Amino acid sequence: MSTYTITELPLLISTPLEWATKVLADPIDLLNDHAHLEKKAANNAMDMLNRWPTNPPPASWVANMIHVAKDEVEHLHVVNKLLERRGGVMSKSHKNAYAAALNGLIRLGEGHKEHVDRLLVSALIECRSCERFALLAEASDGVDDELHHLYSELWRSEHGHYAVFLEMARLITSESIDERWALFLEEEAKIIQQQPFSCSMHGWV
Repeated sequence: MSTYTITELPLLISTPLEWATKVLADPIDLLNDHAHLEKKAANNAMDMLNRWPTNPPPASWVANMIHVAKDEVEHLHVVNKLLERRGGVMSKSHKNAYAAALNGLIRLGEGHKEHVDRLLVSALIECRSCERFALLAEASDGVDDELHHLYSELWRSEHGHYAVFLEMARLITSESIDERWALFLEEEAKIIQQQPFSCSMHGWV
């Protein structure tokens, strides 16, 4: 996996390559799930754009959130186009138990603390998604050229997104976020392993 440098991600547990091999067996379900995740990521960035906790907003807050939202919308377009070309259609409803569990870590109604937690959850989801993109790129190499190209390009485009959310979290609080981030990483490792297998981006093996 040296091509994708997954080891640079701060995740505490790695997904076995077996996961990617299994989900690639049903690319329509995988692409549908992926399209929804890109849509939610774009919506999240736009939502955070309106949630700045200071007036004026922290330096680069607006520009960073717009940049992430733009990337996610472009990726949604690419993924949905491939989904439709393969005879699929984006479903109306979608659930993500993994993201829901992570959102349960957020300290709701606690001002800056809630904003910090929302940014940390966003960073976690970006980290895990990027790891999955790298695994899918490797597993599809020589097997499915379209998917290999898609996930190789997404890895290159999105692997820095998690760092943007961490940077924003540090900007909005005078306290260190290191301890909270370490806790979230520990909880994420537990949560991802609790997910059942499905042909989706955030299931387990």
